[in-house]
Amino acid sequence: MSHLTQHVLQHRYAALSEVKLHYVSQGEGPVILFVHGFPEFWYAWKAQIDALSASYRCVAVDMRGYNLSDKPIPVSAYGPKQIVGDLHELVAHLGGPVYLVAHDWGGAMAWEFATRFPEQIRKLVIINAPHACTMHRELRENPAQREASDYFALFRSDKAERVLSEDNFARLQQMFETWDVGGHRVTREIRHRYLDAWSRPGGLTGGLDWYRASRLVPPSCGTPNVEDFELDPRNHQVTVPTMVIWGERDTALLPSLLDGLDAYVRDLRIERIPEGSHWVHHEYPERINALIGGFFDGSMAVTNPTHAASRATTQVA
Repeated sequence: MSHLTQHVLQHRYAALSEVKLHYVSQGEGPVILFVHGFPEFWYAWKAQIDALSASYRCVAVDMRGYNLSDKPIPVSAYGPKQIVGDLHELVAHLGGPVYLVAHDWGGAMAWEFATRFPEQIRKLVIINAPHACTMHRELRENPAQREASDYFALFRSDKAERVLSEDNFARLQQMFETWDVGGHRVTREIRHRYLDAWSRPGGLTGGLDWYRASRLVPPSCGTPNVEDFELDPRNHQVTVPTMVIWGERDTALLPSLLDGLDAYVRDLRIERIPEGSHWVHHEYPERINALIGGFFDGSMAVTNPTHAASRATTQVA
């Protein structure tokens, strides 16, 4: 296969047991699977695909409820069991195991996927996405994180679609405001792609239903919430080598979510980006690409579990 052919972006579909998922693929070699959060879709990873497809087969998926993938109707179709099941089947479809990179809601589901199917993951990179146990703790004990998560109430409400789509999706477009850093620009094409994805039938409801299906919400959202159940840490242990990248200017997911993370992740590296926000992979793509590539190719891997836990504790403190 020629060098040119390897770098053509291909659009494909995976017919899973419950849904059909759209994904793009570029490059040849070991698979990196990229999993987006709200309110994004596969295009969130364009900068990573362009940089890493020289050495890997980069696959970026539209998760259920988003863009060109199926959008089941009931809220119950968007629970963790269903979404982790999608990832399990998709990795098998791709010939797994894979390197996995995930952000936001995609990252939250990737944590759960790693606890249930570690054999399907070579290495895991999480970008600004909380582990269930630290999120549960912070929503219970940290007033600042509870306040930062109060937007869940809107996103779970019946008016969410109307409010978020007003004025040409003005509230959602606010996320672009931090992306224009480091010489990068949010072009008209980028805006058009996102507006097109949000405007598809069910294009907002599918993503919002991830919030509506979750129990991991602050008390302000009513019941059930984090005060109504306990989490057994033994059911949320991650054994695969993991790097967490965290933009510390994230106003929705506070850096305190990193505290004590090494109690749940055996082989952990934490990379903080003090000037980065929740959208750090858009703001500083070259830095993020270098971290991902270095971690996956072994040039910066943490292989000693004891060292990993020590390093994580030092960085988090």
